[in-house]
Amino acid sequence: MAKPAKIIDEAPELPELQISPEKVCFVIAKAREFDAKDAVSESDPGSNASDDKMTSVLEDHTDDPVVEELTSVINDMNEDEQIDLVALVWLGREDYSAADWAEVRKEAARAHNKNTARYLLGIPLLGDFLEDGFALLGRSCEKFELDHL
Repeated sequence: MAKPAKIIDEAPELPELQISPEKVCFVIAKAREFDAKDAVSESDPGSNASDDKMTSVLEDHTDDPVVEELTSVINDMNEDEQIDLVALVWLGREDYSAADWAEVRKEAARAHNKNTARYLLGIPLLGDFLEDGFALLGRSCEKFELDHL
């Protein structure tokens, strides 16, 4: 009689991130606010904000508080955290696969400079790419979203 096959739990080991899941999820949430911005339009000079249904909040102004907050948060991160953010974006853009995480991170470290916030904020769909990269590494912002609703 044949012996039953051993079932080996081969769940892939999640790579260790230098950035906390909370920081990643916060950046994703803020990036989505930023991505929702529209070009500034010239409103009727005789109108007021309440008549315009406060649509100016959705316009991309140079003094946008969301941009300022995201820039500040990213600039306040240490180098390893910034490298992880960039690597997660590259992973989420499908430039690499999850199996390539070590390589992606090394490449992001080689490319790292003091302009990380500007670089990341210049990427359309930043929030989506970050979330996709995070998911490829087996992580989710579901708990963060529930805690912050």
